[in-house]
Amino acid sequence: MSGNEPLTGEPLALDLVNTRPADGDGRTDLLDTPRRLAAWLALEDDRLRGEAGDAVPAESDLAPVHAVRARTEAVLHSLLRGAQPREADLRALTEAQGAAPAVRELAWDGSAVTATVRRSGPLGVRLAARLAEAAADLLTDPAISRLKRCEADDCVMLFLPAHPRRRWCSAGRCGNRARVARHYQRHKQATDRKR
Repeated sequence: MSGNEPLTGEPLALDLVNTRPADGDGRTDLLDTPRRLAAWLALEDDRLRGEAGDAVPAESDLAPVHAVRARTEAVLHSLLRGAQPREADLRALTEAQGAAPAVRELAWDGSAVTATVRRSGPLGVRLAARLAEAAADLLTDPAISRLKRCEADDCVMLFLPAHPRRRWCSAGRCGNRARVARHYQRHKQATDRKR
């Protein structure tokens, strides 16, 4: 994974938080433009259940998504430190859900009643509501007690390990770099001892 590609595959709320990876100049925002938000939405479409539909994100859609991401990240970092999350962050996530509540629209398909989830309002508000809902799901899941930060020195990614020995956000990205660095250190120490 390059620094310009989002890390995906974690719960949706973690994938959202992980759209701000670290690079040599600090943190990069992978959702800083409508085009990049649209690309991320396409990656997550199966989990967003078509929330964006055919709508194309606009500049005004970024702020609500960024706000949910920031609040979710703040709560997650509190939990990682073993601290109580700020009430303001929890309240903001609750309010974001209420800004575009999900309504199950009932219809008859000819043989059975079907339900389609619909939200009203601007795209960014609808997305923020869905992402805040995903944050609520994650934060109330008992699995949150396994939350980890990647152990690579320069990585800020968060993940829920399926295996208790998992140490990196990605075996291919940070895991390989850590193994290469350890190999280099062992080789350098062996060379220094021979001198």
